[in-house]
Amino acid sequence: MKNRCQWCGNDPLYVAYHDKEWGIPVHDDRLLFEFLILEGAQAGLSWLTILKKRENYRKAFQNFDCKTIANYSQHDVDRLLSDPGIVRNRLKIESAIKNAQGVIKIQEEFGSFDAYLWSYVEETPQHNEWKSMLDIPVKTEISEMMSKDLKKRGFNFVGPTICYAFMQAVGMVNDHTTDCFRHEEMKRSR
Repeated sequence: MKNRCQWCGNDPLYVAYHDKEWGIPVHDDRLLFEFLILEGAQAGLSWLTILKKRENYRKAFQNFDCKTIANYSQHDVDRLLSDPGIVRNRLKIESAIKNAQGVIKIQEEFGSFDAYLWSYVEETPQHNEWKSMLDIPVKTEISEMMSKDLKKRGFNFVGPTICYAFMQAVGMVNDHTTDCFRHEEMKRSR
């Protein structure tokens, strides 16, 4: 039996996410945007709740195509508010539209959303050596800088804690605890 980070528990969906996705560096703009929206949707909820709704989100938000979402109308907001497969929160839905518009502007300025985001860690995953979940911070100086700049650019649901969870998910930081089998795998995969 493999030793894993304590947070993933025994739920098969959570275990699969932990083993095959969480902390693996992501450089695809569409997938980065997906994670940003899902992390924002999670605010106040459990990540497992969002994971269970992830396929519904992909369908409801046209597979997280920024250009499509950036042009959503009030009709689309109403459609999403009536969709039981996602978190039906007006502010979170409207923030997805605003954030899609922001991603497009960042792509125009930096060439890609990837280039912008990964500049915060100098294009290299940061490997931490946390022994316990209790050691892992909920935010860092870098996530605070990212949050501040994203907010300045008009993004919503991008507080420092959400930004740090996002950084963990997309592999900008390796926060697998040192007793987790993925910790060393992530360090070796540089």
